[in-house]
Order: sequence, then structure tokens, then C-alpha cells
Amino acid sequence: MSVAFRRESDEEHKEPRFELPLPAGPNIVTPRGLRLICDQVLVLEQSLAADPAEPESRQRELRYWNTRAATAELAPPPPEGEVAIGTRVHFRLDGAERTIDIVGADEADPAAQRIGFAAPLAQAMIGAESGDTLPFNDRPEAIEILAAFPIPAEDDA
Repeated sequence: MSVAFRRESDEEHKEPRFELPLPAGPNIVTPRGLRLICDQVLVLEQSLAADPAEPESRQRELRYWNTRAATAELAPPPPEGEVAIGTRVHFRLDGAERTIDIVGADEADPAAQRIGFAAPLAQAMIGAESGDTLPFNDRPEAIEILAAFPIPAEDDA
């Protein structure tokens, strides 16, 4: 009999459900980032405990956040005046002054001026010190570091 006429379960014809992709590289986090990851795990665990029939997507999300919590590496305190993970950087880019926080991948929120340490702008600045000028986007001296200091504790909450 032709395969076209056999009725197998619908499950075998569905696309496989893949895990959520993990960002490449180490999972370096700020203290705030670690708290956010742990909070996300707690919220998802409570949601699944309240309704064990939650969709597979919620369970997949919990596996993602559990993995992120298990692999999190707390960034060392940044050196004073040097750009690093956990640093607030005040800089000039193409004549416009900006301030950003350099954070871990899961904490990144460009709309809130938090960029992940793997972002090209962060990569261009990490290791620089106040007063340095840096190349960016194939333009020499595109970035001028005006100030770099640890993200204040009150903003880390």
C-alpha cells in the first residue's frame, strides 16, 4: 500500500520543537543580570507549578533560563576609569554625546541604553579608558571616551 494512504499519527508530521538558541560565547552577567535571570526562572517555575498543562513553549523557556542561570559567570567589578562589563560609559560618537551601560546578553536592552558586551559598539570600547579615542565602523577616532565608571548600585537594582 502506498504511504500516501496510511494514516500515521499527526505528531510524526509536525516540525520538531527545537530549544531556544543560546547566545554564543560565555554567559558573563552583571549582578543585576544574574538577579533578572533568577527572577525569570522563579516566575516560570511558579507558572508551571500553578498549571502543569502549560504549553511546551513555557517549559522550553524554563529550560533556557535554567541553562542561563547554571552557566552565569558574574563579571568582576570593572576597574575605575576603564570600560568593561558592568561599566556605564559616557562617550562621544560622531559628535553626539551618549551614555550606555555595558551588560550581559540577556540583560541587554538598547531602548534603555543597555547594550550587550558582544555588541560591536561595546566591543570597540572594552578595555579603553577615559580620554581615549577609538576607531569604529572603519572610521578612525569615531569614539571618544569621556568617562567610564561602574554602573551605580541604585541603577543595578
